[in-house]
Amino acid sequence: MNNLSTGLTFKRGLQLKNRLVVAPMTTKMSFFDGVITNDEIDYYALRTGEVGAFITAAANVHEEGKGWDGELGVYDDRFIPGLSKLAAAIKKNHTKAILQIFHAGRMTDSKVLHGLQPVAPSAVAAERPDAQIPRELTEEEIWGILESFKKATERAIKAGFDGVEIHGANTYLIQQFFSPHSNRRTDDWGGSLEKRVRFINELVDGVTEVVDQSGVKDFVVGYRFSPEEYEEPGIRLSDTLFLVDLLSKKPLDYLHLSVNNYRNHSVSDGFKEKPIIEYIKETIKDRLPLIGVGDVRNGVDAKEILATADLVAVGRAMLIDPHWAQKVLDGQDHLIRTELSHYDQEDLRISNGVWGFLEGMMPERLK
Repeated sequence: MNNLSTGLTFKRGLQLKNRLVVAPMTTKMSFFDGVITNDEIDYYALRTGEVGAFITAAANVHEEGKGWDGELGVYDDRFIPGLSKLAAAIKKNHTKAILQIFHAGRMTDSKVLHGLQPVAPSAVAAERPDAQIPRELTEEEIWGILESFKKATERAIKAGFDGVEIHGANTYLIQQFFSPHSNRRTDDWGGSLEKRVRFINELVDGVTEVVDQSGVKDFVVGYRFSPEEYEEPGIRLSDTLFLVDLLSKKPLDYLHLSVNNYRNHSVSDGFKEKPIIEYIKETIKDRLPLIGVGDVRNGVDAKEILATADLVAVGRAMLIDPHWAQKVLDGQDHLIRTELSHYDQEDLRISNGVWGFLEGMMPERLK
């Protein structure tokens, strides 16, 4: 089993001082146009320095890929100065800064996009309340979006980040291309499993090529994915294991599982004997490090994940206790803060959007 306090060196040479990572969490703290705010800088600065790496909230790579108001932007050079401040704020005491890059696809609406219709692989609405029917992307637009991920990676390098994480999870555009629910195309970008994975193939190859040709040192590329969908038809664990095997052969530095609880078992027949994370790890076969995540509350949880994974991502616990990591590393779980009052919101640099998330997900911790 990996030890929380031991370091890890990725393929591209980047070294983490320990096995703890702050998970990417939506903050909704940027300006309306995607420029980072001082309040958001303070939010990140308060929670860094103790963990090995900090993965930012999602930054949209294309103006038409914005998922919500208050979201980071990385689709234009004008964002580089603000992103540079963010990277510098995170890189305290040798913590590494990783920018998560994404496109919302159909998981947005015309209000957020100022009147534009959302786009997706196919004109199929998401199965959620008030979901709008997206416009199907043309092939020219698909190549344009792939190019926007490459440009975003170049900006992350210029801004001083230590890596990018491709956000292929949580039903956003990248996952939409892989999903048989959102991708009903009959051209070379959809249909069979092999065709539905083409967008991911092109995307990963494009982003890693940008990094390797840039001359930047110790800059990593990770990929985050969700293992299953509940839609019918939808992604099943067998599909994801196909994807994981494919990605494990790519010049990536890590894979990052996205689940709400690391103990989760699959809903698919044939994969119910053990937690999903174990099937994922077996498929990777140690070709890439795996980040485990999901309802990590203390050191016991973190160590349990490290029995299977190589790194532990922590989300909500870091919102409540910005010094959670050091307490865990010191073996002082009893000192971890687990409850909040509404008077703590300002001291913890938590925005109304994040506070609402905490209220919805963890009401037992708010007093």
